[in-house]
Amino acid sequence: MGERPRVIDHIGVGVRDFEASLDFYGRALAPLGFERVAIVDTDNRAAGFGVRGRDDFWIHEGRPAGRMHVAFDAESREAVDAFHVAALDAGGRDNGAPGVRAQYSDSYYAAYVLDPNGNNIEAVFHGDAPSHKGNALPR
Repeated sequence: MGERPRVIDHIGVGVRDFEASLDFYGRALAPLGFERVAIVDTDNRAAGFGVRGRDDFWIHEGRPAGRMHVAFDAESREAVDAFHVAALDAGGRDNGAPGVRAQYSDSYYAAYVLDPNGNNIEAVFHGDAPSHKGNALPR
């Protein structure tokens, strides 16, 4: 049966300001290889972002249910750094500068930004060791 490439097919978050969130995610996720791949313009607008044409991450117009944490896989430390810069330039607020998070693993390199809705958005590069240390979980 081969290696399973994904665990979660897609995830969606509610956003208060659709246009601001559309701009934020378009700019913040670009360094990670994400593009806007779908937009649904109905009573409750939605937009899908993904890599290689897939709709991995969605934003949905409407009041968010609560603060959420989403971690996006990055291909390198440089991509994590570029994500952090792009997300801040797009109006995000710093919630953890790029760096090694040794409490998770010795090669867990991540950056955290709060999106316009207060969601904690992370880019992470695992290097050669993708496992977490003990019971420590990322923010």
